[in-house]
Amino acid sequence: MADLNEVVAGTLSSYYEEVRTKVHEWTAPLSSDQLWRKPYGYGNSVGHLLLHLTGNLNYYIGARIAATGYVRDRDREFNDTVKRPKEEVLPDFDRAIAMVVATIRAQSPNDWTAPYSAEREPHSKDRFSAFFRCAAHAYHHVGQIIYLSKELTKPAA
Repeated sequence: MADLNEVVAGTLSSYYEEVRTKVHEWTAPLSSDQLWRKPYGYGNSVGHLLLHLTGNLNYYIGARIAATGYVRDRDREFNDTVKRPKEEVLPDFDRAIAMVVATIRAQSPNDWTAPYSAEREPHSKDRFSAFFRCAAHAYHHVGQIIYLSKELTKPAA
């Protein structure tokens, strides 16, 4: 029988891998141009959401738990005017997910309750909460990516 640490690490790792799979599934039909297109006068492009998810994970988990040294520029995640090709943006996101999974797998039973703090994250007081909240945040944006992808690829009326 698996112990609680193995269950937590396995479940969280699988969830982040599912996030990566969904992002790839819903960005696959998009061109690099579509990745950066905003179909509405409000909101974000899929590309900016990917930059945001990558920055979010690299900061809240990479910098604050894995001690990667990542320095976040949150404003750029939403305002970057350099429309990098999808073939560059997705691997950055994949590396962030891989780092998160490796960091999860490196946690000992006592690490989950280790104190945690980060800018703009007053609710996570321990590492487990940080991993959990980042997972929920990621899937929130996956929902937006799904919606945007459907809008960007629907046949012209």
